[in-house]
Amino acid sequence: MADRDNTNSAGQAMKRMVVGIAVLIVLTALLFFFAPESFYPWAKAIHILAVISWMAGMLYLPRLFVYHVDAPKGSVQSETFKVMERRLLRGIINPAMILTWVFGLWLAWKIFAFQGGWLHAKIGLVLILSGVHGYLAAAVRKFAEDRNEKPARHWRIVNEIPTLLMIAIVIMVVVKPF
Repeated sequence: MADRDNTNSAGQAMKRMVVGIAVLIVLTALLFFFAPESFYPWAKAIHILAVISWMAGMLYLPRLFVYHVDAPKGSVQSETFKVMERRLLRGIINPAMILTWVFGLWLAWKIFAFQGGWLHAKIGLVLILSGVHGYLAAAVRKFAEDRNEKPARHWRIVNEIPTLLMIAIVIMVVVKPF
């Protein structure tokens, strides 16, 4: 009974998230088409919010893996980690990455015309971050299938990669060193 209640509430949460994202997309599209002069600050705000959400998930997911490694396969704890990892990836990290890319590319095109060495470096670093995202997504699948072979130390090291990339990206955006 409790499993069905958890599944039902997870389904409702997923529906709320999808509706929220759909509303955001519709409102953004309306703003883009009917008030283009007001679109830039909104695009920038949405981009920043998406980056914050993406980074929060990218910093938290490998930390979950560190703890998941120590949970016995098939245990309640392991199954709970699987649910947490899947929801974090699908409900926060994936949508945030998509919004980050969509609004970031629009800003790079509209505001900077894809010009500037700092912008090219930033996009390169975001591509690397997207690759790390893919690596973590594959790890979620492996953990879900009880096929993880990496020790906790590996996930502790991987946990630092998004942080280092984030630091470099913020320096590119704020300092614009070249």
